[in-house]
This record gives sequence, structure tokens and C-alpha cells, in this order.
Amino acid sequence: MILTTTNSIEGYTIKDYISIISGVSMSKKAAKMGFSMSKYYNQVEKDVETIKEEAFQKLLENAKKTKANAVVGIKVEIELTTSNFVMVSITGTAVKVA
Repeated sequence: MILTTTNSIEGYTIKDYISIISGVSMSKKAAKMGFSMSKYYNQVEKDVETIKEEAFQKLLENAKKTKANAVVGIKVEIELTTSNFVMVSITGTAVKVA
């Protein structure tokens, strides 16, 4: 599966635009770091990486359901909520390329 933030893939032709797809993931619990900002930032960094990977996996699963072989125009949004939850939303267009 080809994943790209661009709207085209060099050397390939988009034959069919299938669907806009997304993958969203959110941390399961609020960070409880006490008063150490260093620990807090380290935990947020780890959460973002973990949650981002989960969201990409969901995006891939959704792309496979549409029988796509690529996703173009990927946009990644990362949000830290006021409750210290990390949310990552990834959106793109599932396509067939040749």
C-alpha cells in the first residue's frame, strides 16, 4: 500500500478515486504525571507516537476494505485535549493506481 501526503504518486497513474477514508485513535487514559513537566512532556511524546501508529493502522484497514492500493492527500492532525488525552486523526483519499 502506497501512502503519501501528495495528491499524486510519481510514476503511477490514478485510475480510480474510491473514497475519503480516515483513521482515528485516542489515548485511553489521561496522563497522571504529578507535577513534573519533563515527565509530562515525555509521556505526551510517547502517547503521540503510539496513537499515531494506531491511527495509521486504522487508515490502512479502511483503505484495504475499499480495495484501494494507495492513499493520497494524507493529512495528520494531532490534538492534546484539555483532559490530557491525545487524539490523532488521519485522513486521505483511497485510490487505485497503476
